[in-house]
Amino acid sequence: MDIRIEHLTRIAAVTLLVIGCLLVLQPFVTALLCAAIVCFSTWSFYEWMVRRLRGRSSLAALMMTTLLVLLFVLPLALLALTLADTATPAIDWLRETFVHGLPLPPDWVRDLPIVGDSLDAGWRDLATNKAKLAEAMKKVAPPVQQGLLKAGLLLGEGVIQLSLAAFIAFFLYRDGNALVGATREAMKRLAGELAPGLLVTVGGTVQGVVYGLVGTAIAQGIVSVIGFAIAGVPGALLLGFLTFMLSMVPIGPPLIWGSAAAWLAFQGQTGWAVFMVVYGFVVISGIDNVIKPLLISRGSSLPFALIFLGVMGGVVAFGFVGIFLGPTLLAVGLSVLDQWLKPRVGAS
Repeated sequence: MDIRIEHLTRIAAVTLLVIGCLLVLQPFVTALLCAAIVCFSTWSFYEWMVRRLRGRSSLAALMMTTLLVLLFVLPLALLALTLADTATPAIDWLRETFVHGLPLPPDWVRDLPIVGDSLDAGWRDLATNKAKLAEAMKKVAPPVQQGLLKAGLLLGEGVIQLSLAAFIAFFLYRDGNALVGATREAMKRLAGELAPGLLVTVGGTVQGVVYGLVGTAIAQGIVSVIGFAIAGVPGALLLGFLTFMLSMVPIGPPLIWGSAAAWLAFQGQTGWAVFMVVYGFVVISGIDNVIKPLLISRGSSLPFALIFLGVMGGVVAFGFVGIFLGPTLLAVGLSVLDQWLKPRVGAS
């Protein structure tokens, strides 16, 4: 009886200790996961840098951390400032429209298929009736302001999370070999003979998702900024970032470059609008069909529903970095479940 009580006491003590550790680390879970995924995905490059620096792992870790800050944290901080600069002109435009009224719609609006006539009639009604325009503006202005505020807060939170993740990444790089050894030993105790297969599955899935989704998103964001700048679309950096975020969803990038093309057409720049449509369809959206298959293996390909749920749920759970954490965690969970079920199916 005494031995059993002692055993239960130990279990209770360990349980309380684990709960206490989780409570302490809870505010940093997002940064820890982000840092772990980034370090794992770039580990081969870190090892190459260690060899170049003749085994000085701390210096290599510092250089990798600096590179992460330059590639991710700094651009996001600049984007947050760009959003702040863009918000003021947008609000001023709404106020000016509220005072002076909308211009009449261009002729091409009526020629749009299906919705052209109704859109033209509604536009003309607002342009000629200031009372209706004022009522519409009162309904539109608050959501716009709230949306800009939420976007700014999301970006600010993203800057903080990525900065903390870069800080944690330094120690993960420096002490990575010891952490990998401890992780393998823990997996052996938890999963037994399944441990080697699970580690291979998790590693391949993480690299496939990160290289495929994030690599494609970065490529689409860069080429979209170039296209918007060439066409003279204002806020090219902000639109490129939106393309980068929405690239996780197949219909996302066309919403951005399609809106840019519509704006150019509204400004009377028909030639640039046509260029934007062709460039968006061939280059921006075409990257999804060219680069992603090169970066992501067939075994790590993800169904659309999993990506969509991962992105949406990731943002809700983890904030900005959840755009990448969500699909990665769901993909890892699905791969681990598949790997765990295979022996059971074979044995039955």
